[in-house]
Amino acid sequence: MAQVSKKTIKIKGRLLDLSLPRVMGILNITPDSFYSDSRMTSMDEVMERAEIMQNDGATFIDIGGYSTRPGAKEISISEEADRVLPVIEALNKYFPDLIISIDTFRSEVARQSIGSGAHVINDVAGGILDDAMFDTVAELGVPYILMHMRGTPQTMSKLTEYNFLIPEIMAELAAKLINLRHKGISDVIIDPGFGFAKTTAQNFELMKNLSEFHQLGCPVLVGISRKGMIYNTLNIPAKEALGGTTVLNTISLQQGAAIIRVHDVKPAVEAVKLWMATSGVNEKIVI
Repeated sequence: MAQVSKKTIKIKGRLLDLSLPRVMGILNITPDSFYSDSRMTSMDEVMERAEIMQNDGATFIDIGGYSTRPGAKEISISEEADRVLPVIEALNKYFPDLIISIDTFRSEVARQSIGSGAHVINDVAGGILDDAMFDTVAELGVPYILMHMRGTPQTMSKLTEYNFLIPEIMAELAAKLINLRHKGISDVIIDPGFGFAKTTAQNFELMKNLSEFHQLGCPVLVGISRKGMIYNTLNIPAKEALGGTTVLNTISLQQGAAIIRVHDVKPAVEAVKLWMATSGVNEKIVI
């Protein structure tokens, strides 16, 4: 069984054990997510999906109000906040056992979301698009998901030139991690950023070398659910990419991923359980 250096994070006033892999369900409160079946526009639909995810075994629910697909339309801070805050408040009220993650690269949206009941900040930009993000995380005292990206959602597809892919990504993450530590932020989760400023070939190289990121001493999150590296390679639409997602999630688990972020929670939880059985790990996944 692959190990990470840090096996727990402090969240919701307790320590969460990440030595057993966890599943994060995606709730896109956007009209333009790359995967059309994940888009939700009504509160009833969101609550129904959240209930299914919880029943299927999700530990985290990740709420996003700004699509970060390549070429996504930019929206204002107020519009993003208006999309996510009512959802966070409702989830916190009706599903108190779930850990709520806010998927945003804007410190003001992050601040308002934590104030509304979210527990984790998931920053796809790793602080590069908002200079106040790291200080905001330090002030709020919540876990932070540090993802690797270059540029913006609008420009990242043109910023894929690396001399040495893995060392450069690790170096960029390590520099930010040092900055976070200096600010007193101890609960950091690393996301290598599949699909963000990386070509399909680079994504597979990243997957092949995923275990290298444990050198950073943080739990690793993998988000490859129905992404282009799957459907472009298989020449299928995103809606048919569940099988490929499950395969790559399993490979991620074999390399020590602590959290897998997915649109489809039940297949992901099943993959975790089967991987655990194969690895001789008998503990149940508990929220």
